[in-house]
Amino acid sequence: MCSYFTKSTALLTKMAATAFIFLTLLFIFHFKKAHGTDQVSSVTERSNLQTYIVSVQQPEGSDLAESEYVENWHRSFLPYSLESSDVQQRPFYSYKNVISGFAAKLTEEEVQDMKKKNGFVSARPERKVRLQTTHSPSFLGLHQGMGVWKESNFGKGVIIGILDGGINPDHPSFSDEGMPPPPAKWKGRCDFSTCNNKLIGARTFNIEGNVKGTEPPIDVDGHGTHVAGTAAGAFVKNAESLGNAKGTAAGMAPYAHLAIYKVCFGGDVDCTESDLLAGLDAAIEDGVDVLSISIGGGSVPFFNDSIAVGSFAAIQKGIFVSCAAGNSGPFNSTISNEAPWILTVGASTLDRSIVATAKLGNREEFDGESVFQPKDFPQTPLPLVYAGMNGKPESAFCGNGSLSGIDVKGKVVLCERGGGIARIFKGEQVKNAGGAAMILMNDEPNAFSVIADPHVLPATHVSNDAGLKIKSYINSTATPMATIIFKGTVIGNSLAPTVVSFSSRGPNLASPGILKPDIIGPGLSILAAWFEPLDFNTNPKSIFNIMSGTSMACPHLSGIAALLKSSHPYWSPAAIKSALMTTADLLNMNGERIVDETLRPADIFAIGAGHVNPSRANDPGLVYDIQPDDYIPYLCGLGYSDKEVGILVHRPVVCSRIGKIPEAQLNYPSFSVTLGPAQTFTRTVTNVGQVYSSYAVNVVAPQGVVVSVKPSKLYFSKVNQKATYSVTFTRSGSGYTSGQFAQGYITWVSAKYSVRSPISVRLQ
Repeated sequence: MCSYFTKSTALLTKMAATAFIFLTLLFIFHFKKAHGTDQVSSVTERSNLQTYIVSVQQPEGSDLAESEYVENWHRSFLPYSLESSDVQQRPFYSYKNVISGFAAKLTEEEVQDMKKKNGFVSARPERKVRLQTTHSPSFLGLHQGMGVWKESNFGKGVIIGILDGGINPDHPSFSDEGMPPPPAKWKGRCDFSTCNNKLIGARTFNIEGNVKGTEPPIDVDGHGTHVAGTAAGAFVKNAESLGNAKGTAAGMAPYAHLAIYKVCFGGDVDCTESDLLAGLDAAIEDGVDVLSISIGGGSVPFFNDSIAVGSFAAIQKGIFVSCAAGNSGPFNSTISNEAPWILTVGASTLDRSIVATAKLGNREEFDGESVFQPKDFPQTPLPLVYAGMNGKPESAFCGNGSLSGIDVKGKVVLCERGGGIARIFKGEQVKNAGGAAMILMNDEPNAFSVIADPHVLPATHVSNDAGLKIKSYINSTATPMATIIFKGTVIGNSLAPTVVSFSSRGPNLASPGILKPDIIGPGLSILAAWFEPLDFNTNPKSIFNIMSGTSMACPHLSGIAALLKSSHPYWSPAAIKSALMTTADLLNMNGERIVDETLRPADIFAIGAGHVNPSRANDPGLVYDIQPDDYIPYLCGLGYSDKEVGILVHRPVVCSRIGKIPEAQLNYPSFSVTLGPAQTFTRTVTNVGQVYSSYAVNVVAPQGVVVSVKPSKLYFSKVNQKATYSVTFTRSGSGYTSGQFAQGYITWVSAKYSVRSPISVRLQ
């Protein structure tokens, strides 16, 4: 009887909701017909249109996420005009999962009229955001037939959704050899004719072109193909890029399924929030398990950040979300994707280099890198010239046409990095001016971080230190000479991993009480699938390329998360994130602290919890779990209004009833504390390791801070048992500067496990 009553009530509720929407639409139509078009222009000047992200309430008592009438409700907020086809034909997205609302092309006047309607919550102009391997699996300890790859069955059965710039579906990295069909829960579709059990979904979302999942997501710049191959590319033997980095290519989760959502167009700048939300909305509906988003923008409040809003909807459905930290390093407070429900990934190096050595006339040698390594480049020295010899900054940067007044024909040209000019483009300018080769020197911020690029002429990219010495040599002689010696692929750099200069840094501006980035992973000179051959003339089958960026680091972590999801299908997104963070490495291959681009120890705002260690993450011992509703008191504690929190969590919220917590009270696997008086926070850990186990705490206190942990020991007698401890932070005497940051660690140690949480303290 109770069951029958529930179903009947639900049916009546849906009927009432349907009637409400119908009557609302009917009322709007007749009211505006009767009152003419004085209030709403019949013909909108398209030049005044821009895309708005609009949040609206759901009709009371309805579940729009399951209602076929959701789009009608959203369209009821659009302006009416005599030329209604003008409005109806405008690009429009109706979202079901990521927000209660829609995206539409509107004028500011139309938005103002919309604000008067019942059910309106907010509207804002959309932002544009940016797109931000043969060896990386073995560097990370992933080997066929053993370890985490074997334990996770190579990610079999897990679906990774890639939001990026499309894919080359015919690449061998996306072969489905040995792969089963997708799981029964998969509800997506593929707009390629060549989809298979590896590439199971492929759609395009482009509001500017009024394309909503109806055209195949063809990759036209390589970024999306590279990212997809890094996350879940199949095993491909004899992979290489222009003859370098030879070996068997594979993604992090070679047997995981891929679903592609093309939301970026025209290089690295044109990714609109409306398209991004549409891709997220579809991915959640389709049934992905992991989302990989190598896209980001500047810091904004989470309720105005479409990636944060859409990702929250994803974690509510149990979907893990990995995002790039951004490429605005090495400067502090440049981090993207700051929300605590997102894994924010910085970039590190591999132990592999593709060496190109600059050899000067005085016999000094400076190692750099380049993917293009011609075998016929003369080893005899050539004249060497500094591009900035005329004193013009644009010439030093080898900008467009800047070398026209300098004699560079047949010479090796020293160019400086920076000036807003792409590294490969600098080489094009040297080549166009008749230069024989290029030495590209880093600027001071990039220091020792050099990148292997597929240059268009013989070249090497050297450190700032090397560049200054080369400059000094040029100034010391009337006849400076140089050549480049190409040494190919070299493996075994004992300083690896190091933090790459471009990797964005904390602290977190949107939420200072959450430490970001969370973790770092390989993002420099990564070989993966490419959208077309790099060299049509000599090797048309060379369809791999080497790229760098946190865009490359992110899919490494996405693929590793898929491995953990396959091994532990019932772990929450927060549990997977905790496992990755608390097991990360702080030491390099030398057993010394990981360094940054200056070759000094990297701080906590560069490495977060450390460098990913997949094998340890698959068996972490303890995890810090967070359920989606646990974030609500945290969001209220950020000072967000009820309406703003509601936008994020997709339902009405009253913070005064729910309560607030400080940011550092969230059950996060790290601590970020602004310390005036003493402060105490609690954490709860869940045992996912040995049944009978005990852990003792080990504290490395930040300088100037006393850290007290109670209890000092934790005991477990079963799996999934929870234990809570408190941490009190107290200043210790004087000798510190207000605003200064200090860092430390809390580690729970058992006979088998070491579960570490980083600490950042800002002293006041």
